[in-house]
Amino acid sequence: MFDSVAIAQRAACWGGFDLDGDQVSQLETYAAWLREEAIEAGGLGPREATRLWGRHLADSLTFAAGWREGAPAEILDVGTGVGLPGLPLAILWPETVITLLDRGGRRIRLLHRVLRILALPNVVIAQGDVFTVADAWRGMVFRGAVRAPEAVGLAARILVPGGSAVLGLSRRPELPERAGDLVSIAEALGLQAAVEGVPEKVLDGPAWLLIMRAGVQETLR
Repeated sequence: MFDSVAIAQRAACWGGFDLDGDQVSQLETYAAWLREEAIEAGGLGPREATRLWGRHLADSLTFAAGWREGAPAEILDVGTGVGLPGLPLAILWPETVITLLDRGGRRIRLLHRVLRILALPNVVIAQGDVFTVADAWRGMVFRGAVRAPEAVGLAARILVPGGSAVLGLSRRPELPERAGDLVSIAEALGLQAAVEGVPEKVLDGPAWLLIMRAGVQETLR
């Protein structure tokens, strides 16, 4: 089944991690909230109710591939919306501090609501614009909130040496035409970068991620 908890388990495993029973239960609670409250509030489109696991929760868990060597200490989820990919990653990595950043007041109120339901102690909610962020971060994730070239520039500016960022590029079968240009931009800004394809058998279709690291000498290719 492409819209069930099984797809989330496959995605986490592909990213290098396993989900235990408690984590599966938390993801199910989050999925129910997305279906019953977030969609009604406009946080996701009405058609998303039938593909929450494949297109949203499992897709978010594939971002873990940027940290297969071990969960990061912290992540800034840029333009998180209703908590994607940050909340699935917070469930996957209970020791990682996940900051959910968004500009919209309505989305921030929704996030406070779901955080009361999930009771995740490792999640921080922040309202603001990522382009005004002045501090440095060890990890960043982007899932369509900003244009891809801008995300690359933000990663180069904000990541600490050794930090990593993952940008969701596309859910289309073909490698995005801009992928090579984005890698070149990242490298020109001092990042190591590589595009990684998520196999179609993992999700409900192909996906592409751009994984970037700051201050790393060895290549990611």
